[in-house]
Amino acid sequence: MTYFIYALIAALLVSLCSLIGAFSIFGLGQKFDKLLLFFVSFSAGSLIGGAFFHLLPESLELAEEPLNIFIYALVGFCLFFVMERVLRWRHCHKGHCETHAHLGWLVLFGDGVHNFIDGLVIAAAFAAGPVVGIPVAISIASHEIPQELGDFAVLVYSGFSKLKALTYNFISALLSIIGVVFGYFLLNQFLGINIFLLPFAAGGFIYIAASDLIPEIHEEKSNLKAVYSFFVFLAALIIMYALKLVGSE
Repeated sequence: MTYFIYALIAALLVSLCSLIGAFSIFGLGQKFDKLLLFFVSFSAGSLIGGAFFHLLPESLELAEEPLNIFIYALVGFCLFFVMERVLRWRHCHKGHCETHAHLGWLVLFGDGVHNFIDGLVIAAAFAAGPVVGIPVAISIASHEIPQELGDFAVLVYSGFSKLKALTYNFISALLSIIGVVFGYFLLNQFLGINIFLLPFAAGGFIYIAASDLIPEIHEEKSNLKAVYSFFVFLAALIIMYALKLVGSE
């Protein structure tokens, strides 16, 4: 039960990122675009680091057959690919996507599914212990900020008022809490399912970083900003690795 409380708190904090993104737009406007590349870079690094330094190693420690772990990770990778393709679930971090009036509801649906899965991942990670749960929560939160910025911009562009976009985006973010509750009962009813959920989440993390975030970093025209963003990416990897070392002591 203790890990369930920690997971709920983590999910709530991650949900609040939807408000942080929106308030950043309100407060800084276009100036925030200059910082957005570095948020995306940090997000990519934290997701990759969370997958390779925390989720996959923890899964391998639990596994009787290590090859299955990589199969489950590939299942997660492929499922995220399919969901993004079917739902047109593309994270428009800069809010410059081609869109129509109906796209706002499509974004909310896709983001709701995403947030629910985030809740499952948080529950599974904290069930493995705070050493895994905290870095995973940080990885998810770091990705939420640029994602929510894009979602908020698309909702407003689709015809939502700023207040309505903020409210609906926050409600969608709260689905991560439902995901935690569902994950908690799932973990209690099906012992050993964590050995699937952890590598599955790792595959999803790798897909988001490799398919959505890193290509966006490559679009930066300024060589200087590209170098800075790479060091931000490395800094995120180092932080994830340091959290692993601290947890192992």
